[in-house]
Amino acid sequence: MNKKSFHEDTRYAIALKDGNGKLRPANIYVYKLHDDFMIVRFTDKSGTLHKIAYDDVTRIVKTIEVAPDARYAVPEILLAAKTWQNRTSMQAYGSSPRAGK
Repeated sequence: MNKKSFHEDTRYAIALKDGNGKLRPANIYVYKLHDDFMIVRFTDKSGTLHKIAYDDVTRIVKTIEVAPDARYAVPEILLAAKTWQNRTSMQAYGSSPRAGK
């Protein structure tokens, strides 16, 4: 996969290689696309933000566009490439205006 395979503010069901190289299903919400990686939130797990390399995604199973009023929001500085140089995950809470938060 590459950057052109994904879009910001979109949900995906994907096949993802874990740390041991095994394929695992995952549901993600894409916040930001960078040249070599994307910043996502696993929608079926905790609200932690994660950095995922495009090469770790082997297949996109389902794509769901998110309406503007249902998109999750986090401060832009948390999504900057410089913030993610030395980390792979970050505890941050994102919410949607539709969720009332």
